Amino acid sequence: MSHALLVIDVQNDFCPGGALAVAGGDEIVAPINAIMDDFDAVILTQDWHPAGHSSFASSHDDKSPFEMIQMPYGAQVLWPDHCVQGSDGAAFHPDLRTDGDLIIRKGFRRNIDSYSAFFENDHSTPTGLKGYLETRGIGQLTMVGLATDFCVHYSAVDAAHLGFDVTIRTGLCRAIDMDGSLSAAEKSMREAGVKLA
Repeated sequence: MSHALLVIDVQNDFCPGGALAVAGGDEIVAPINAIMDDFDAVILTQDWHPAGHSSFASSHDDKSPFEMIQMPYGAQVLWPDHCVQGSDGAAFHPDLRTDGDLIIRKGFRRNIDSYSAFFENDHSTPTGLKGYLETRGIGQLTMVGLATDFCVHYSAVDAAHLGFDVTIRTGLCRAIDMDGSLSAAEKSMREAGVKLA
């Protein structure tokens, strides 16, 4: 089985100075670049929201960023506007190598958010990544990127449930850690069989 590196959402808006900055998000760029050549394939994901996305607090009257609401697919954190399609914030960090095999864009459907690289937040609408990996004969995944407790977490759990062998390089990830979300995410990933390295 081939082994792929999955680089999750290393975008300007998730790095210091961005609209939804993750502390230390830029610190992982150089070490991620340094390991890319160790893998059979490199896949990058990119949050890619239309303006006015339903996960933006600005799309809901009287709501503030980081409040929770119920959407048809379940609970949803409301975020500051971020990673709007074609914006500088949605672009990859300028120092990140983007010469990988595939870029998966997610969160582009206006009415549903997408944390996972495999499914939208309804847990049923696929991104197409599973089929790509299977076609390439890739069974082993190492994941890095932003943020550990959201998009990395959901991608890892979905991948494990789909039968992939998944390792998270925790030193090459950074977390938002909102109200204990990091410890909850780590517990969830271990329960799914994800290895935290």
